[in-house]
Amino acid sequence: MFAWIPVSIAAASFQTVRFMLQKVLSSVTLSPGGATFARFVYSAPFILAGLAAYLAVSGRSLPELGAKFWMFAAIGGTAQILATVCVVALFKQRNFAVGITFKKTEVIQTAIVGLAVLGDPVSFGGWIAILIGLTAVLVLSKTSDTAGPWWRHLTNRASQLGLGSGVLFAFSAVSYRGASLQLSELEPAFRAAVTLAAVVGLQTLFMLVWLGLRDKGEIARVWQARKVAVWVGLTSMGGSFCWFWAFTLQNAAYVKAVGQVELLLSLLASVLFFKEKVTARELAGMGLLVVSILVLVLAL
Repeated sequence: MFAWIPVSIAAASFQTVRFMLQKVLSSVTLSPGGATFARFVYSAPFILAGLAAYLAVSGRSLPELGAKFWMFAAIGGTAQILATVCVVALFKQRNFAVGITFKKTEVIQTAIVGLAVLGDPVSFGGWIAILIGLTAVLVLSKTSDTAGPWWRHLTNRASQLGLGSGVLFAFSAVSYRGASLQLSELEPAFRAAVTLAAVVGLQTLFMLVWLGLRDKGEIARVWQARKVAVWVGLTSMGGSFCWFWAFTLQNAAYVKAVGQVELLLSLLASVLFFKEKVTARELAGMGLLVVSILVLVLAL
């Protein structure tokens, strides 16, 4: 019944390492678009090979994938591409831990999008958690060089990128759950694998076409960065499979709520690995967001 909880924690752990690697790539080698492309192009071969191996060993065949499945997969894949570009660009504006915290507004927004698109209900305690989370965003959105009323704090580039990524990640999470629900006759792990393979295949194609039209040189730089980028692909594969598996088992908002353990992992990475300073205001904002997560989990 609660198998989705450890699966969600595993997804958050993989994702923290992957964002750390993408931060390194974006700061020394690749553009935000290139760092995002690296995630998909280096994970797609492993994902497709893994699914092919499972089908060969089990003797099973791929299920029929209807138009509604592909619609959800395309919407989710496109939203995730744009969201990842926003997060990688955000790393150039603020430190690693705060960048991840802005991204994690997705759990608040996923609850709203899930209710509107799939009819996934949110309890009263869940809405209380949303209000606490919004307060955390307002605290985090103020920087030392920003003065004036609180609503002006949301107009700086870091806040816009962070909140924008949260909205896009919310749509991707709900769309992935929508796609997996189209394969309800399959067991959860197989559903997750098929959905993941379809989505990553689309994302790799979309990014390849986009960079081919806009910046062919970036494709060559992604290949040159393969010694680090291949690890982006591997951690992306592990994280994505766990997210998709959890989405087949539980409401996307609750999955993302448990996945907020990534906040603590990113704070450790920011201080111990990137040697970045975290201010008292940023700690307070992250603390409020953690409280909102706990309230959401207790409301289950």
